[in-house]
Amino acid sequence: MRIAVALGAGGARGYAHIGAIQVLEERGFDIVAIAGSSMGALVGGLYAAGKLDAYADWVRTIGQRDVLRLMDPRAGAPGAIRAEKIMARVSELLDGVRIEQLPVPFTAVATDLLARRAVWFQHGPVDIAVRASIALPPAITPVMVNDRLLADGGLMEPLPMAPTVIMPADAVVAVSLKAAGTDAHPATAVRESADPQPGQGRPDHPRGPAAFVDRVISHGVSDDGGPAANAAAETITTDEGKRGQLPADLRVTDVMSLSLEAVRDLLIRYQVASYPPDLLIEVPTNAVRTYDFHRATEMIESGRQATLDALASSPFG
Repeated sequence: MRIAVALGAGGARGYAHIGAIQVLEERGFDIVAIAGSSMGALVGGLYAAGKLDAYADWVRTIGQRDVLRLMDPRAGAPGAIRAEKIMARVSELLDGVRIEQLPVPFTAVATDLLARRAVWFQHGPVDIAVRASIALPPAITPVMVNDRLLADGGLMEPLPMAPTVIMPADAVVAVSLKAAGTDAHPATAVRESADPQPGQGRPDHPRGPAAFVDRVISHGVSDDGGPAANAAAETITTDEGKRGQLPADLRVTDVMSLSLEAVRDLLIRYQVASYPPDLLIEVPTNAVRTYDFHRATEMIESGRQATLDALASSPFG
């Protein structure tokens, strides 16, 4: 079966995409198109370029100290991590390949912070598109491409379903690193090239729909059974008049990650409902922390198991 695959955002949990792809190929699925946000874009780009096995071999050797050395911190920058050392290895593997040269059609999703909308890369150097897609604030510095200030694709499209529906495939498979819901309004995006275009400003789209997040905010909590209703506020009481103790192991990075996950959860509900996949593979949110990039072996296996479980309960099994 010819399938288009959407790979979601989720930090170190994104290693699970490697295991998911391995199982899909072992089961005889022919991946004819792939779209990814954040780590999904990194894994997807490497797969489309035929370099995923080499990347998987590399990340399996990375320990916690190695991650700290690869982080490439920079004081005073608009992000704690430049990620240049990590991207140097990725760029080495990709060897200058362009998206339009890939044997498998590939879309990397980033977020234009100023225009407040998703950006799809379907042309230009793969490594530049991937670098833009993985710029998770406030950890990883954003990048400028064609006068756009670009950050992590997971901010707008944490599970990029829309790019897969235009692909000539028999079915769509989505790998979500967060539980998803069932009903929604469609997201919109603009297409962009990763080629540098000096002096070209950001194009105006007066007829374009509002940014997806703006629509989510404007719709708010509804009573129509849609995703907003599923994410409705819970009423609680403060009768005891006192606050509890924060978890002893709660870190600043955990708070940031949990905040992003709260928004991603609602966005994924909308995206899956707008473009329902034929097979949804879900990786547990609590499998690892967002920045546990030294746990590749564990997460690859988690992705394999999640895929086997999803196939076993689907018509494809």
